[in-house]
Amino acid sequence: MVLDTDTPTATEQLGKRNMAAASIAQLGKRNKTADPTTPIDNAHTMAEHSAHLGKEMELVRHYALLGIVNVILEHDIRIAGAAPTKLPRLYESMMRGLQDRVLLELAGLRMQFKGSGIGICNERRTKDSLITSYRCMGCERSFSMPWTFVKAEAERLLKGYFEIKKR
Repeated sequence: MVLDTDTPTATEQLGKRNMAAASIAQLGKRNKTADPTTPIDNAHTMAEHSAHLGKEMELVRHYALLGIVNVILEHDIRIAGAAPTKLPRLYESMMRGLQDRVLLELAGLRMQFKGSGIGICNERRTKDSLITSYRCMGCERSFSMPWTFVKAEAERLLKGYFEIKKR
C-alpha cells in the first residue's frame, strides 16, 4: 500500500500547461489533415504521462525499499559477526554477498534516475511509515509506505535474492 501525495506547485502547473501544449502540437503534427475546429482528444497522451508517473514512482519506491534492505543487512551483519555461532565468518560473508547485490542494484537505479531526471529529495522515517519525496519532470511528489508494508516488501526482496534461477 503506497500513498501518493502530489504537492501542486507553480512549477507543476506551468509544466502541465507546457505538456498539454506540447501534446496538442504533437497531435497536430500526426494529423495534418485534421479540421482545426475538431476538438483534440489527448487522452492517449495523458495515459502515456500517467504510465510514466507510475513507472517513476515504482522506481523510487523500489529504491527506498532497497535502502531499508541495506540497513537491515548491515544490522544483521554486525549481529552475525558478534554471535556465538560455529561459522560466524561464513554467515557474515553470505550476508555481505547479499548486501553487495543490493548495493549494485541501488547503483543501477541511481543511473536510471540520472537518465530520467528523477531525484530523491528527502526520506523520512516516522513512527508509522517511511515517507519519500522525489522530483521528476519539474514536479515534487511524495509517498508514504506503512512499516508493515515496508517489512513485508523487504522480506520479499531478500527472498528474491535467495532464489536459484533455472537455466
